Amino acid sequence: MAVDAAQQMFVGGNWGPSVSGETLEATSPATGEVVGNVPQGDRDDARAAIAAARAAADGWARLTAFERAAKMNTVGDLIESRRDELARTLTLDQGKPLHAEAYDEVDELVEYWRMAAEDAKRLGGELPNSVSPGKRVMLVRRARGVVGVISPWNWPYTMPAELIAPALASGNAVVWTPAPSTAVCAVALAQCIADADLPPGVFNLVTGPGPVVGDEIARNPGTDGVAFIGSTATGRLVGQAAAGKATLLEMGGNGPLVVMDDANLDAAVEATLTACFLCAGQSCTAGERILVHRAVEDEYLERLRRRVAETIRLGNPFEEQTTMGPLNNEPVAAKMDEHVADALERGARALSGGQRAGGYPTDLYWPATVLAGVPSDSRVAVEETFGPIAPVVAIDSLEQAIELANASPYGLLAAIFTADLNRGLEFADRVRTGWVNINESSNYWEAQLPFGGRAGTDSGIGRVGGAHVMRAFSELQTVVLTPHSPSTSP
Repeated sequence: MAVDAAQQMFVGGNWGPSVSGETLEATSPATGEVVGNVPQGDRDDARAAIAAARAAADGWARLTAFERAAKMNTVGDLIESRRDELARTLTLDQGKPLHAEAYDEVDELVEYWRMAAEDAKRLGGELPNSVSPGKRVMLVRRARGVVGVISPWNWPYTMPAELIAPALASGNAVVWTPAPSTAVCAVALAQCIADADLPPGVFNLVTGPGPVVGDEIARNPGTDGVAFIGSTATGRLVGQAAAGKATLLEMGGNGPLVVMDDANLDAAVEATLTACFLCAGQSCTAGERILVHRAVEDEYLERLRRRVAETIRLGNPFEEQTTMGPLNNEPVAAKMDEHVADALERGARALSGGQRAGGYPTDLYWPATVLAGVPSDSRVAVEETFGPIAPVVAIDSLEQAIELANASPYGLLAAIFTADLNRGLEFADRVRTGWVNINESSNYWEAQLPFGGRAGTDSGIGRVGGAHVMRAFSELQTVVLTPHSPSTSP
């Protein structure tokens, strides 16, 4: 009987159960049905994967960049051939609407592997000058060795791929542990990577609880670098456990979307829909708070309320007309409950939504919620809600918008709508975020560009995005060559 890879981990080139044999029952947020039983890995499983990666790392690093790039393209080919299966798995396991979002994520996933293949071919060193005549100096890029990857559940394909693909392409072996609530998606992606026939141990998947498997991967001396995408609280723990290693931490955000009094309101409203309701608001770049100039607040709110009613369709994520599915898990739904209740108690008004939707297969369906009159110190305005909500806070000036933006402990991304380019650039100059969009949604970004939090904030360190990950997980080796003079002996 063939091994069912959907019920296994992938370690050292082989599919298998956890050491303990324990499994975790995975249920769909969309339907409530059981969609799989994934292995409940522990520290022994993580150690075995790290040992396998350690044994494979040198041989993989010695391959040429072009050989590794060919494998990355093979992974991309396999993903393309399984597009329907991967998209449906994503909808069932994560809750994203199939036609509105799931297929798009799979298509973007292919691009991550293609991009890593091309970036690997261009990852070169330098030939700096030497102070000594005749000497030649080479700065050569070397893979760090074994990279541990800890990934979130909101984009369970593309978030890990933006770390795994460049780490592999630049010559590292990888040990990956995904968020347990989308582990079925992780196994589906791992099957594509495994079927590309990388050398055994170069890529490993260990499913299990983050505080156990993720902690072991972060702190084990067998990993040379650690990449994490997820919440600020967990990211801090990962950073502490991985102290002394190369780390890349992309963490939470509460970046504002600012609408000034001269803004194109139609454009601002359309951008708000993307900012607040893409992935049901479960995004670190979501419009977690909307700062609207008081002069245009009423008109903006009316247009937003109308467009939400016209365009956002909460429902069965497999149906073509659905634009927004359920939240992924109960803790994030409970946080929506708490944040909305807090804002309403403080005087905010719900123009749409405001409580969980009934009549669905699970209790995780939250309608698109627009809140007006939100106090700037309410929980929904200062914390990361991670749900389908547009909390509108009135402001009186650009100065106030900047003050509110910088008062937040987060510093990931901010956006502003204004017709005045000087105003937009002043905002970018003064706001403490790693990325600023001017006249664009907070959820706009490009995969090849550097993305991450500003120093001194709770949004992480380092930059994801294309070759920037390769530079984080490779290092320069300095080679000084002194040519010998030709022998003069007879």
